[in-house]
Amino acid sequence: MIALLRRDLMLATRAGGGFGLGLVFFLIVVVLVPFGVGPETAILSRIAPGILWVAALLAALLSLDRIFALDHEDGTLTLLATAPIPLEAVAVVKAAAHWLTTGVPLAIAAPVLGVLLHLDPSAFVLVIVTLLLGTPALSVIGTFGAALTVGVRRGGLLLSLIVLPLYVPTLIFGAEAVRRGVDGLDPATPLLMLGGITAGAVALLPFATAAVLRMNLR
Repeated sequence: MIALLRRDLMLATRAGGGFGLGLVFFLIVVVLVPFGVGPETAILSRIAPGILWVAALLAALLSLDRIFALDHEDGTLTLLATAPIPLEAVAVVKAAAHWLTTGVPLAIAAPVLGVLLHLDPSAFVLVIVTLLLGTPALSVIGTFGAALTVGVRRGGLLLSLIVLPLYVPTLIFGAEAVRRGVDGLDPATPLLMLGGITAGAVALLPFATAAVLRMNLR
């Protein structure tokens, strides 16, 4: 499993592997928002939590189609299906690699880009916490969606249509926790809900992902 994780991380960080693409997209979205809604500080500060979370969610979508597609094309996925490692573990490793190369960088960059949206400095830590807590769910759900569309030609649009509705609860509670922090309210409830979503996704979806892969590889 460690060797597989190391391999996926190396593939993601190579040129054209998708690493950094999410950060660039994240930056572009955040920079464009003030041009669309205006430079008023009060408005930008109010919508900053939602914008940061929406941008992070969309950035996470960019590399989902790479999770299984390349392995399916070169036959590696078939070898993994016959390897001693169970497909459930493979799904966990794939999701972990996606999170380490996408979710963690987005969480680290979010407070820096929040300055462009005049986000209250008191919410910087909460932005990092919510993204670190919520982005694992995005990666696990995205891995499940990638398994559903593996082998489908040009399945990127279909993958987005499948995954986006499943991302909505994570988006709602992540943005709400940051908004409550900005307003001086207790963010404990949305944080607990966000953690529950992530825990449920991590506990259940690897089994669903493995089942879908077995069906697609028959």
